[in-house]
Amino acid sequence: MISGCTIQNKDADLLVYNGRIYTVDSSGQVADAMAVKNGKVLATGTASALFREYDFKDTLDLKGGFVFPGFIDAHCHFFGYALSLQYIDLKGSSSFDEVLLRLEQAGNPKPGSWIVGRGWDQNIWPVKVFPDNQRLNQLFPENPVLLIRIDGHVVLANEAALKAEGMERFSTFQPGEVLMKNGKPTGILSENAADRIRDMVPVPRGDQLAALLRQAESNCLNAGLTGVSDAGLDYDRVMLIDYLQKKGVLKIFVNAWLTPNPVNLEKFVAKGPYLTECLSVRSIKIYADGSLGSRTARLKRPYSDDPSTSGVIVTSPDSVLKLCRLAYDHGYQINTHCIGDSAVAMILDLYSRFLKGRNDLRWRIEHAQIVDPRDFHLFEEYSIIPSIQGTHATSDMKWAERRVGSLRMEGAYAYRTLLAQNGWIANGTDFPIEHIDPVMTFYATVSRKDREGNPEKGFYPEEGLSRTDALRSMTIWAAKAGFSEKVKGSLETGKDADFLILDRDLMEVSERDIPETRIVGTFIHGQRVK
Repeated sequence: MISGCTIQNKDADLLVYNGRIYTVDSSGQVADAMAVKNGKVLATGTASALFREYDFKDTLDLKGGFVFPGFIDAHCHFFGYALSLQYIDLKGSSSFDEVLLRLEQAGNPKPGSWIVGRGWDQNIWPVKVFPDNQRLNQLFPENPVLLIRIDGHVVLANEAALKAEGMERFSTFQPGEVLMKNGKPTGILSENAADRIRDMVPVPRGDQLAALLRQAESNCLNAGLTGVSDAGLDYDRVMLIDYLQKKGVLKIFVNAWLTPNPVNLEKFVAKGPYLTECLSVRSIKIYADGSLGSRTARLKRPYSDDPSTSGVIVTSPDSVLKLCRLAYDHGYQINTHCIGDSAVAMILDLYSRFLKGRNDLRWRIEHAQIVDPRDFHLFEEYSIIPSIQGTHATSDMKWAERRVGSLRMEGAYAYRTLLAQNGWIANGTDFPIEHIDPVMTFYATVSRKDREGNPEKGFYPEEGLSRTDALRSMTIWAAKAGFSEKVKGSLETGKDADFLILDRDLMEVSERDIPETRIVGTFIHGQRVK
């Protein structure tokens, strides 16, 4: 009787086989097959072993392809990116004349309607100074015009836009946030003043807004992103994402960080973290300073190329302390934007008053672009997580040293030094400031070069990460930075089957060929979404 019995195989939904599968588990296992059931990884190993153990409803032959866990962008602006899809693209404009030309080519707007563009950068123009709004006033006297700088921290508004906001209000902002000439606003606004006028721009609603979010998700999935951390959202936008996810319209995982306004604090923070299968709300986003490109990042000493300024502090220390206390008491994470060494030092000090040594609260410093070398040890001392953007280094490298001088570059874009503090680091893009492409994030993080392969030896190459660490920073460590490492970030038994098929092996292909890597397929919960 016993010899006549056969072993019944267990059911499974999908076998992925005949390729290289980078599990990104703690041992660095590379498998050639993976079993999936109910959207979860059942097992990894050899195809023959998995065939013996499971009966599969479907199989996926990789034909020698390469599987990686879905990329997770540890810091971006997903909702803002969706809105930007309707704006006039100003990225790469070589002069203010080209900016104006792109606005004119966009067509004749209806009188009174807003004209919005994004992506200009005076640092790549022949004359590297902020423009004023005189020519905008001449070209568009009846339309409010708002042109958002590439970093999002500075805008140029024409007179119609300034009047829509109420120019008399600009006296209430910090010095430097409203650029004046002969006692009159030039149209250049930064930080809080820029945010105020951006809030005036009408936002699409209903089906139009949902369509923009779907397009943003589609672009992310095409790029291999299965999860994003949206760095600063209001209550109604979080709830819209939640609604669309629950309706099955959006499938991408969103780690939503809250802007610290009264509605968010009352409806979310006071009630503790809000978690679903596709959404995590357990973080507060704070801005400590501005950006290096706009000279609003707060430095300990004046800018090397403009000694008249050291940048600005956007949120006062007292306000930061109150938010830290609220987060600490309600189980929320604090993620603070810090670009300049003074802002980094300030936030490290304020965090330390709550963290008091090693901990697992995972409070984060976002960007950490310029760090005083004397302050690096505080990341380790208080278990503070540095969150970097690999392409920021290669985007800024042509002018960063002019801004801060050679001595401060010792602590600039110091990814390997930051990684060494806690043994892990989170990596993202900050899109739409940078392109959403995570393959370019990987390339820039490893090579410290731009797409054209410059500079030949890399930009401060000693601060680049190994391929293994770069991959972890975009998968398991990005998940860990958002407290989702138990379900995402690696292809281990019981975790979500979020994975990618690539046409070449990121871990083995020559460095110069990394940017040519293409996403062949994107899967969420074992289902193909691209």
